[in-house]
Amino acid sequence: MRRLSMLRSIQAFEAAARHGNFGKAAEELGVTPAAVGQHVRALESWTGTKLFKRQGSGSNRLTLTERGAVALVDFKAGLDRVAMGLEGLRTNDPSRPLVVTASHSFVSCWLLPRLPSFSARHPEIELRLEVNDGLVDIEGGDADVGLRFGGGTWDGLVAQKLMEEEVFPVCSPAWAKRFEEVQLEEVFSSSVLIQDKSIPHLKIFPTWEEWLAKIGARPGPSEKRLEINSSATVIQAAVGSQGIALARRAFVESELSTGRLVRLAGNVTWALGWSYYVVHRPEDALREAVRAFVSWAEEAARRGI
Repeated sequence: MRRLSMLRSIQAFEAAARHGNFGKAAEELGVTPAAVGQHVRALESWTGTKLFKRQGSGSNRLTLTERGAVALVDFKAGLDRVAMGLEGLRTNDPSRPLVVTASHSFVSCWLLPRLPSFSARHPEIELRLEVNDGLVDIEGGDADVGLRFGGGTWDGLVAQKLMEEEVFPVCSPAWAKRFEEVQLEEVFSSSVLIQDKSIPHLKIFPTWEEWLAKIGARPGPSEKRLEINSSATVIQAAVGSQGIALARRAFVESELSTGRLVRLAGNVTWALGWSYYVVHRPEDALREAVRAFVSWAEEAARRGI
């Protein structure tokens, strides 16, 4: 029979070893420091092994013995397996909604136009969208799947690449028609140039000066600017004939396909170097709802629209 009667003592030992003292371990476990100490002593007594060297008072007075350090590795792995097993029971509940998180602009410009095809393919999966421009704690269980823009590495998560990103200028057909008889450089110098400022802390998104320099043009004396800190609103402004926008490809594919927007400057683009990824916890890789959503997202990204 497996010796599960010592489980609380093992939890107390692992927490005390991680924090270096009984006080912080007690706060985490919701018990008193004395109770943590009793559990650790019970484990030491049952195993006949000293697990800690007591080194006087202070917040970091606990130091693992050599055998304690070896035991900690095994205990931590075992507790992680128990946690994964419990999470597996919870997440495989077919009645539980699949929580998908993404930024406001990604949801409104990319996900929502395509979501009906997922619902039609998987009517048995109930979705809940957690729309947030910050990073929702997927590893901690606040969401099941995330759609993220970045370099492809997030601690504790599996990331599968969906598509690369690039930007190019777009405007409404009505705005483009105003400049049918003029040179391309004059189009830009005489227009309101809409700048996406949704990621100002990143240098990967080009300024209008940088993009115009790429095609051998320069800002004109009559040119005006409109800076917007939302990619979705940038696109709305372009659709509404308020100027020319430097837009992300993923966010304007639907508008280009329906003719609500047109591209300018031919096929000249600016690659951002970052991509979109679908991410989830490693232990959810076999969860049916997660697998279904990941597969659908990859297919939707390949199709483009």
